[in-house]
Amino acid sequence: MIPFIDTHAHLDMEQFDIDRDEVIERSTNSGITAIINVGTDVEGSMRSVVLAESYPQIYATVGAHPHNAEGLFESDYDTLRELLSRDKVIAVGETGLDYFKNYSPADVQQEAFRRQIRLAIEINKPLIVHTRDAKEDTLKILEEEGAERVGGVIHCYSGDLDMARRCLETGFFISFTGVITYPKAEELREIVKEIPLDRLLIETDCPYLAPQQFRGERNEPSYVRFVAEKMAEIKGISEEELSRQLFTNVAKLFGIKDFGEEDTIVYKIRNSLYVNLTNRCTNDCIFCPREVRPEVEGYNLKLHSEPSAEAIIAKMGDPKSFDQVVFCGFGEPTLRLETMKKVAAYVKEKGGKVRINTNGHGNIINRRNILPELKGLVDAVSISLDSDNEEGYMELCQPVYDGGIFEEIVDFAEEAKKYIPSVVLTVVAIPGKVDIERCRKIAEGVGVGLRVREYNRIG
Repeated sequence: MIPFIDTHAHLDMEQFDIDRDEVIERSTNSGITAIINVGTDVEGSMRSVVLAESYPQIYATVGAHPHNAEGLFESDYDTLRELLSRDKVIAVGETGLDYFKNYSPADVQQEAFRRQIRLAIEINKPLIVHTRDAKEDTLKILEEEGAERVGGVIHCYSGDLDMARRCLETGFFISFTGVITYPKAEELREIVKEIPLDRLLIETDCPYLAPQQFRGERNEPSYVRFVAEKMAEIKGISEEELSRQLFTNVAKLFGIKDFGEEDTIVYKIRNSLYVNLTNRCTNDCIFCPREVRPEVEGYNLKLHSEPSAEAIIAKMGDPKSFDQVVFCGFGEPTLRLETMKKVAAYVKEKGGKVRINTNGHGNIINRRNILPELKGLVDAVSISLDSDNEEGYMELCQPVYDGGIFEEIVDFAEEAKKYIPSVVLTVVAIPGKVDIERCRKIAEGVGVGLRVREYNRIG
């Protein structure tokens, strides 16, 4: 069963008073591994904290919904501040603006919103933001109060694409509910398509907004699976891939899951299996996120220790069930040549195919021509050229070597043709920095292919 997290629920509300335990048990049985219960006023925030302290899978947020902004006292903010010190309280909210119903005057909503943003910054916790028919004021207040310092999520998104893009620029995530399953919600589904996977979240907002399958009924956390199903369909990915990315997003925003629980030494993208041998590299490319954000397609590739060949093989499964096994992490695989060869030999013995993604420094690293050793072990090699000249390469890739490395990479590609059936040079299309046509001519001169990689896209 593919796991998911409901990032916005209201299980403290009276709609669950009769069967709250059963609802929570159903969510666990359906693979919902965590629920974030969101406070909407001071009393509800207290109930949310009690729930979080009573159930291991529940986390709490505390705040005052714009509907409840009128009547907030200074003592209420003191109470919220105290609740935010509790271990399982992970965010401030939900707060924001709602000009659709206007249960509280607009100026009162704005003041409460600003106060809660300041509280989030003071405590250093992210925000849960509700906004309805209040686009410009929401964006203005987020900017003026410096909300990007803590980030957060625009929950139950109902705005337009322009607002979504502006929220993303402010560092916020965008969360969607069962509304994306409604037949007439085509515009909202188009917005889901446009938002990067690494900035998406899903929620129920229960007891409200049940997905189409249960529309008109009370919503509950187990139904978040239907939101995930529709989101995966919209994005054209598997639910497994979506789940992995959503867990990463929740971890980044709320800190619920520790990235470092277990190193990712093999990882699957589409039908290829990737091997994460090392985080060490002889380049420090300006476009590589290895040091600040070492993740690909929801996998965190930061290694706390470098895996042995035996550990990699134990994680692989059947190599021939994949299109290819690729040595590619946030590091240069030829730095661990012997381990790489041992794993590659195992893959070939089991009938699989092997590809290496390399920066082309292997012969310099190992102080010999390593390519004859790869004959019969490697079916394809992708070599990062990443510039059309030596000077540009030194600027963009910042190798540990003093010079002459660009020519060495070209020579490595030409030599590789003797031993490896498929050889391709690759280049990241950095605007204004790389002449793609000159790179193409270099590849043609060597007699190998060229693959252009999109700038700022990993995986």
